[in-house]
Amino acid sequence: MSQVLEIDVKEIVLSNSSFGPVEIDQLTQAINQDFSNFSVLRDAVAELEMIEQRSPATAVRLGVCYYLLGRYSRAAETLANADGGAVAHFYLGRTLAAQGDYEASITSYESAKTAGYHSETCIIAIAESSRNAGNPTSALKLLDDLFGAIEQTPEYLYQRAATVATTGDNPLEVVALYERAVEVDGMHAGALFGLALENDRRGNDAVAVEYYQRATNCFPANVGALLNLGILFEDQERYDRAQQCYQRILTAFPDHSRARLYFKDAVASGDMYYDEAAQKANDRLSQVLNIPVADFELSVRSRNCLQKMGIMTLGDLTRTSEQELLASKNFGETSLIEIRDMLSSKGLELGQFAGEHVEAEPTMDVSNLSPDQQAIMDRPIADLNLSVRARKCMVRLGLATIGELVRKSGDDLLESKNFGVTSLNEVREKLTLLNLKLRGD
Repeated sequence: MSQVLEIDVKEIVLSNSSFGPVEIDQLTQAINQDFSNFSVLRDAVAELEMIEQRSPATAVRLGVCYYLLGRYSRAAETLANADGGAVAHFYLGRTLAAQGDYEASITSYESAKTAGYHSETCIIAIAESSRNAGNPTSALKLLDDLFGAIEQTPEYLYQRAATVATTGDNPLEVVALYERAVEVDGMHAGALFGLALENDRRGNDAVAVEYYQRATNCFPANVGALLNLGILFEDQERYDRAQQCYQRILTAFPDHSRARLYFKDAVASGDMYYDEAAQKANDRLSQVLNIPVADFELSVRSRNCLQKMGIMTLGDLTRTSEQELLASKNFGETSLIEIRDMLSSKGLELGQFAGEHVEAEPTMDVSNLSPDQQAIMDRPIADLNLSVRARKCMVRLGLATIGELVRKSGDDLLESKNFGVTSLNEVREKLTLLNLKLRGD
């Protein structure tokens, strides 16, 4: 049984002793052990605010505490006018990243490194901001250049997993890295959130809920984990639990528009009755059918054959007969056994839905699209990096590729349960980045 360390939160915040990474970790650890310490931190910060003549060192202490409380605007202003030391620069970087200003956060991390903050910690933080700014290649290069003990730390493992996940190259490596991070630190919110996302995307709702709950029990709580957990609770018609998730976000961030909208939806849904047993079963099946075959470890021969046949998802395989596969060049009995085993692991069979009539999608004129845009049409919807709510609606509608999505109108999407104007705008924004539009837009 691990020993619980007694930490005096108020003493750390209000004392005149040293304040650095060790003390900040102690504050985080104290709240992880007992969330009532969050109130202690908040009250201690209120006392610290009453000091009229603050020294630059006190400003650093106050700015970091603002960051821990989620008061990012105050944190940024306070830290920018603090002592200009390593801790101030590093946590200004953390604050700017939390506000979505990734380029400015990188500048602050570089300043922190120059001022003497732990160099490898700064590089990992820079990699995270680079990834979030849309530069996963640069982020991976920074991580590749780190060697030694840092490679076994949970933060390094988490950041590497998140970066590889962004590239979409190796989903098995992503899961393995997240799992290693959690083995080292069972309270690493980022790695737990990553494992939850991976299971959520594969339709493993029960496992996803478990990891989301573990992630939200960490401090600082991951806003994405709270949002996604709330959505899963809504899918299970546990609207009171969903409301609690959204309320936790609104307590820290009263102006969080998505949490506010979801909270209203959950309240409204809680007053309605749904008889959806069959719909739930269909949703689960649709989610499994839309899993990309690229998520599985297949031989190069099998993978190439499936790609040549245009088979992208498990659903495509269930609509394909054994004879059709064997008729493909270089596809033999060994590959057939491999495909059967893969489908069996998800309770599916080859040709299971081969006789189903698939409703034809509305025709779409692609002659005005560039070659690059036409190539985008065959890419999986997962490449859009949609929110969990929007992604689940794609599953409900049976959409697997971007081409299938753009054949839908905004009204088509709005017919899906839990898909509202916010999700529609999100989809439109993602398509706009690729110079594409929904049908009728």
